[in-house]
Amino acid sequence: MIWIQHLAVFLFILGVVKVFVYKLFFKGEIKATLERDPSATSELSVIFTYPGIHALFYYRVAHALYQSRIPFFSRVVSQLARWLTGVEIHAGARIGNGLFIDHGMGVVIGETSVIGDNVTLFQGVTLGGTGKQKGKRHPTLGNNVVVGAGACVLGDIHIGDNVSIGANAVVVRDVPSNSTVVGVPGRIASREGKKVPGINLDHTSLPDPLTQALSKLQHEIDKIEGELKDFGIEHKNKEHKKE
Repeated sequence: MIWIQHLAVFLFILGVVKVFVYKLFFKGEIKATLERDPSATSELSVIFTYPGIHALFYYRVAHALYQSRIPFFSRVVSQLARWLTGVEIHAGARIGNGLFIDHGMGVVIGETSVIGDNVTLFQGVTLGGTGKQKGKRHPTLGNNVVVGAGACVLGDIHIGDNVSIGANAVVVRDVPSNSTVVGVPGRIASREGKKVPGINLDHTSLPDPLTQALSKLQHEIDKIEGELKDFGIEHKNKEHKKE
């Protein structure tokens, strides 16, 4: 029974150290989680039960090893994180403050990816490459970017600040700041729209560019039909007067 008591004491000390380390080095990420996830009830729940925070902890360790030119062990740490959290972040990626990875399962962040501050990634997001070329081959995300569930952002492209990418979108071209992108391939559905301060996580109300185009086309058809109808009535009246 003594070993059980020792194990309990060890786990308690480990938990206290974990809380101290996370609150010291992941203050922005914990705050972001509490602000953007309504199910996050306390800092302790975030520290102990959110895989996104755990993945970022392992990433910081792996990134430090990567910068110290110890690629093998950095890879080992990142793969361990993938096995434990379902999130794969290459040690070479550069990540800003306040990243929130919601749920986390299936998120992949490539080696040359660059992520700005206050970015939100939902489950299944891929920041990937498009080929076997060397050098910069993964996307760069600006500040306050939201990437919906299952979306893929591929290649050496730049996503501006305050951009929302809809769920399951496939983005392969640069996106200007203050834009909304949806569809496959990704199309800009709105630009320079009036955004509510803060990060908008409502993906149910994203505009559909195809629907907008069809609506505009239908409006033009109705307008032409109306003009033809008026022309026909006017022509008929003229013929009637001649008679």
